Amino acid sequence: MKFPISTLTVLATISSVLWAQAPKGDAKNGQKLFENYGCYQCHGHVGQGGAGARIAPKPIPWAAFSRYVRQPADQMPPYTAKVVPDRELADIYAYLETIPAPPPAKSVPLLNNQ
Repeated sequence: MKFPISTLTVLATISSVLWAQAPKGDAKNGQKLFENYGCYQCHGHVGQGGAGARIAPKPIPWAAFSRYVRQPADQMPPYTAKVVPDRELADIYAYLETIPAPPPAKSVPLLNNQ
């Protein structure tokens, strides 16, 4: 199937936006901001979820994360750039990227005793 050049340009632009790399952030500062902005109250101290969605480990792609924080669809309040500047949002994202996956349940002795 042949696409006109304009269609290919649009598809390439959409693709690059969806998979854009997150700006380099400061994970240590991001952890402080995650606590200071109260993100942990809904998402847990390590993004494990609770009242809010699980956002770590491995957060959603940067573009989707940024868009959702700025214009959430559910009960989460919007955090506009006036509330959380882009630089700070990048720091929070960098923090979420550093959170390791939990160990498998079968590797935790207490969970295997019956």
